[in-house]
Amino acid sequence: MNIQIFGTSRCFETKKAERFFKERRIPFQLIDLVKYGISAGELQSVQRAVGLEALIQDAHPDAALLRYLAYEEDKVAKLLENPRLLRTPIVRNGRQATVGYCPDVWNSW
Repeated sequence: MNIQIFGTSRCFETKKAERFFKERRIPFQLIDLVKYGISAGELQSVQRAVGLEALIQDAHPDAALLRYLAYEEDKVAKLLENPRLLRTPIVRNGRQATVGYCPDVWNSW
């Protein structure tokens, strides 16, 4: 099992995800989206697992603008350009992924 958690240091949901895996002594890699971002390949893998709409942070001021874009490629480019538009935490386990706090899914892994 190779768990990756993409999130921000100030995100409460990311902290909860970290605590979930620490309590179960499951090793994970934490990637700070603000500091390091997410690669196009990783974003594409997560998008295949959960869909593009699930990745968009509704509370961000630019979320409406992002949904207004006509082409999916433009939306992905905007998400790569500004990782704060991504809903966190993004938790990956190989090809499987979740967005947000999903302990039921993580238990099944």
